[in-house]
Amino acid sequence: MPVASDNPISYPHADAALGEKLFPDEAALAEQLADTIEKTIREQYQPGNARRDVHAKATGFLKAEFRVHETLPDNLARGVFVPGKIYQALIRFSNGSANAAESDNHQDGRGMAIKLLNVPGEKILESDRHATTQDFVMINHPVFFTNDPQSYLSLLQKAGSSNLLAKMTIPFALGLKGTALAMEIHHGKISNPLQTRYFSASPYQWGVGPDRQVIKFSVVPVSAAVDPMPDNPGPDYLREAMQATLQKSTVGMKFLVQPKIVDNMSVEDSTTEWQEAEAPFHEVATIHIPQQDFDTPEQNALGENLSFTPWHALPEHRPLGSLNRIRKIVYERVSLVRHAMNSLERREP
Repeated sequence: MPVASDNPISYPHADAALGEKLFPDEAALAEQLADTIEKTIREQYQPGNARRDVHAKATGFLKAEFRVHETLPDNLARGVFVPGKIYQALIRFSNGSANAAESDNHQDGRGMAIKLLNVPGEKILESDRHATTQDFVMINHPVFFTNDPQSYLSLLQKAGSSNLLAKMTIPFALGLKGTALAMEIHHGKISNPLQTRYFSASPYQWGVGPDRQVIKFSVVPVSAAVDPMPDNPGPDYLREAMQATLQKSTVGMKFLVQPKIVDNMSVEDSTTEWQEAEAPFHEVATIHIPQQDFDTPEQNALGENLSFTPWHALPEHRPLGSLNRIRKIVYERVSLVRHAMNSLERREP
């Protein structure tokens, strides 16, 4: 039986003025997705050891400062982006796989999730309305492999099936473009998560009221230097690379936003990249990661216990599009199940 929340989570509405449009039966499909993922977690893990359904392995959980630029154009100074504001932040770098035991040397997508602390204002996720955090969730690829909740559900059901023939029909669930994108996203290697570019992949609201905009965001390293791949990478070589970097120096990263400027940049299609030549990114903040020893039992436990979701957000940064609407239901369920199985209190820092 699905885990229940004390704060029922409503399915997001579609903002037609910003180009959102619900898929048929989208809310019901999101619940089926959550049910399917919950079932997988319960079958895969014993109580006390439940992990995330994706991005299960953290390669590092770091402390940082998020520094908003002193001067910003009025149209970019929205929500948490108050000119000159500095936030303490927590950042979780991760591998995309659901298998927390998988080696870093395995080809995979990579993730970066930022949690800003001491952010005033009521948030839009019902279970954390009074939380003082704002999350930004990213992958190291500018697009996702599906928008369609029915295709995503079919993919999960086939992937979780014990029937080999069902698994072999996964490409039919995603189609040619989706299959190619999934292969591209999940079949790459990096040498250091601190030297990698990350993308929101899906769009977000920027501001509230009649002048609200649609944007995507990205984080890019300040330095263009990239470590060579190790000759014989070990199972935790990404964590080791980050440790080596932060023992020697601080790290800077730039937070960029990409406003939607033409109508053909779809809010619902997260499988198509918004070309930078047509819609340039604008730098709005920098991320300062100080030298630190992050690989401690206390810090690793905090990173594992926290939940990250794009819906830990102010109204000015409301997630948009089908992928994000589904995430609201699925991420909440995964967090509830994981914490209940591990007998842990679910709370924001």
